[in-house]
This record gives sequence, C-alpha cells and structure tokens, in this order.
Amino acid sequence: MNPQGLYQVQKQTQTLVLAPQLRQSLKILQTPALELRTVILEELQINPALEELPMDSISIEEENSHDDAEETTSSDELDFREDYQALLQLDEDWNDHFTHSSSQSSYTAEDDKRRKHFFDSLTNVVSLQEHLMEQAKLTEASSEVLKCLEYLIGSLNDRGFLPSSISDLSLLAELPLKKMQEAHRLLKTFDPVGIGTADLQDCLLTQLKIRGETRSLPHRIIKDYFDLLLRRRIPEMARRTGKSIEDVQAAIEKIASLDPSPASRFSDDTNRSVAPDVKVIKDDGNWQIILNNEYIPRLRLSSIYKNLLAKGTLSAGEKDYIREKIRSGRFLINSIEQRQNTIERITREILNFQNDFFEEGVSKLRPLTMHTVAESVGVHETTVSRAIANKYIETPHGLFEFKYFFTPGYTSRKGQALSNKSIKDSIAQIFESEDLAKPFSDQEIVKILAERDIKIARRTVAKYREEMGVLSTNLRRRYR
Repeated sequence: MNPQGLYQVQKQTQTLVLAPQLRQSLKILQTPALELRTVILEELQINPALEELPMDSISIEEENSHDDAEETTSSDELDFREDYQALLQLDEDWNDHFTHSSSQSSYTAEDDKRRKHFFDSLTNVVSLQEHLMEQAKLTEASSEVLKCLEYLIGSLNDRGFLPSSISDLSLLAELPLKKMQEAHRLLKTFDPVGIGTADLQDCLLTQLKIRGETRSLPHRIIKDYFDLLLRRRIPEMARRTGKSIEDVQAAIEKIASLDPSPASRFSDDTNRSVAPDVKVIKDDGNWQIILNNEYIPRLRLSSIYKNLLAKGTLSAGEKDYIREKIRSGRFLINSIEQRQNTIERITREILNFQNDFFEEGVSKLRPLTMHTVAESVGVHETTVSRAIANKYIETPHGLFEFKYFFTPGYTSRKGQALSNKSIKDSIAQIFESEDLAKPFSDQEIVKILAERDIKIARRTVAKYREEMGVLSTNLRRRYR
C-alpha cells in the first residue's frame, strides 16, 4: 500500500482554450439583428482605433480595400494576418475533431435526436412564462382555472412575484374571483418554489412552508421580525425570540440559502419584437436574397492611430497598445463581414433546398438537417447552429425563424421527402374539413393520409394532434 502524503506529479494534457477574438467572433455570429448594433457599439466605446461611418458614406467593401492598401505599404507593425489565420486554423482543427469522432461509429435515428437536442440547447433558453405554462398543461384544472392561471403567469414581475392583489387582478381580467384564487393556489405549487408570491417575505415563508419548517426559528424570524432581519439586528432578534445569538445567526444563514428571486434563473420572456436578418423576395422571376444591414454600424480603422504608428515617436508600450487596438478592430470588422457572408450562404442553401416552400407554401416544406446545410456551405454544424440562432427570415409566406426550415420528416412510398410540419399542415386541413357531428378518429386520419401517399403510424397522428392542441375524437364531437 502506498503511504499517504502530498506528492508532486507531472501530467501532460491538451485543452482547447478559445482566444478572446474567437469568442467575440462567435458572439457576433450568434447575435440577432436587433441586438447586434448594441454589441458593436460596446466595442466602439472601448476601442479608440475604430470609427463609425455615416450610413450614406462609402461602402464597407471600398473602405476595407482602402485599409488593405494602407496596410500593405505600412510597416510590419500592422501585420496581424498570421494571428487571424491561426485562429481560423484552430476552429477548423476543432471541427475536424468533431467530424472524425462522429465517423467512428454508426449513426442511428436516436443519435440524430440527441444531436438535434444538443444543437438546439446551444442557443435556446426557456423563459419563466414558458416553464410555467408547461407545468400548467400537466394539471387537471378546469378551462376557467387554466385561463386564470395564464393571466396570473402573464402578470408576474421580473422577480416572479405578483405585486397586485388577486381581487384586483380578478377585476382587471374580468374573471371569477374564486377561480382566480384557485389558480393562485395552484401557481404557488409550481417550480420554482416561491413563484406567484406577493413579495420577498411571502416568498421566503412559502419556501419554508413547502419544506415543512413552519415552526422553525427561520420561519418565526421572517414572519414576526422581518424588519429586524433586513437590518440584521441580531441582538434584538435574539432578545425578542428568547434564543441565543448563535441560534439566530444559524437561522439567518439558513434563510440566506433560500431563493429571494424565483425568476432569476430564467431568461426573459421571448415575446419580443424581432427583425428579419434576411429577406427572400422574387424579382422578375428570380429569387433574391437581401441581408438586413440596417442595424449594423459601418466601421473602419482610424487613420489617426495608423499615422501615430508610422511616425515612430511613440514609446514601446504605446505602440503595443495601439497595435493591439488596431488588431482587435480589424478582427471585429472581419467578424461582421464573415457573419453576413455565412448567413447569406446558409440562406442560399435553404432557398435551393426548400424552393418548393418559397414557391407554394408550408405544405411543400421538405425535411432538412443542419448537417446537410453545413456540408454544402463548408462549415461545421455548430457554426450553422450559431448562425441561425434567434434569427428570422422574411419570405413571401410570412416571417419565419431560421430553425423552422430545419425539421425531420418522412419519405413517401414514391420517394418524396415530406417534413413533419407539412404533415401537420395536412392533418390540420383534415380537422378543418371534418363534420363535428362525426369527427375523424386518429386511425381514420391515418387512412386519409395513406390515400395521399403519406404513411405514418396512429400514435404519430395522436402526437401531432396533441402538439397542435386538438382534442380527442370524443371531446371534439358536437351533438345536434
């Protein structure tokens, strides 16, 4: 047996460390149009070597060619192309590692589901409202209570509290007070614990109640001496409760472990204004792709700082500082150009693959994976996932999220590929045309789809029906 003790052991390992510039490039790629200007303006605030061009000035391409000409004739102090190429090579090597790893084993449908979940989780976050509504769907509450519950969820503030009284909310919503109170009691049982409470005090007391600690010292302090707790008047709390200072201190430490803001770990509600990052329109019979540059500041490197370097009057430290800012500015400009170029190339592939959708509508949407687009564009799937994250495309049929076009599907007996969204659209049309006195069963819908050369299982029809919010056959039937 080896003796116990401290030892020094050398171990060689390899780890991937993303350079700050590469992280910035990924952030630029992932940020949607409306937020991109804020991200760029933040960099403008801290980088004096960057200048914003007026929107009616020369194009970015012309400015970039002018900058390249200056750098070609200047000293080696502005040459950072090797650094940029090294970062690109690092990204390519990492992508090759993923590709090589994925090719070592067989690829199954289950692997594809896990893969899609992984890429979705890179960018998708769940808002508090979505999290609570998912729980509401699992309850057995009546439709009236669910309606009240939905209103209460929409009335929560940023911390997850209900600052207004239930009676006031009932009057505002014109909903029965008893149903609203029932919905409120139900909401307070949801995760996260403390949601739907009136204020901080009520939130903490609710958490202790759920833990079964209504007779504990922390519960008593919060209920009877909350003002003293906020001011941390420990000796006075000890005197009034008849406990020792050590006991009160231990109780305060337990209170500190509670969550004072139940909504803090959730994202903001995703019901927000959006702007398309790209438009696809048909002009004279040809499809055109128009990138949205409205929210992107036009940047260039400041000639003032270039001239300061060229004069040779600066100290070594000053030269290093200016050189680094110029290098950072150039990388930001290149990242913006690369972002727009990547989005355009991905849109081009979607347009080529989903041409029938753009011509005729949702019913012609075909199954498409990020892997297919990534291979055509020549990038890794993670790049495609980041490039389409929270971004929208405007089409002749409406505004769609980019991820709308990436969907699994089925192959008909004739070999035609159909996306699950197209199949859902066909099922929805069947529901719209049915006689409510004799609504179709799931098995009858399977037969109707089979006549249209769409062969899917009955349980798949049931799953799609539930996802569309359509009731079962018995509940849809209307007696005359």
